[in-house]
Amino acid sequence: MGMNPAAMMKVMNAMNTFKANHPKFMAFLSYVFAGGFPEGTVIEITVTKPGEEPVTSNMKVTQSDLDLFDSLKDAGM
Repeated sequence: MGMNPAAMMKVMNAMNTFKANHPKFMAFLSYVFAGGFPEGTVIEITVTKPGEEPVTSNMKVTQSDLDLFDSLKDAGM
């Protein structure tokens, strides 16, 4: 079941706006995803909400994570 054309256009416009608003972040993602994530890669993210202390978490990529990503890719997700 596909997305209807109006919804697809709305998502594409929102994505273009996101890319325009955050060009450095998009360049960062392009660089990171271009090389893939070999097993042992550590992914860390920090979120700082206004007026709150930063919260950081990380994960080390395992073979089972890579297997999941491959399954999602094969399923077209």
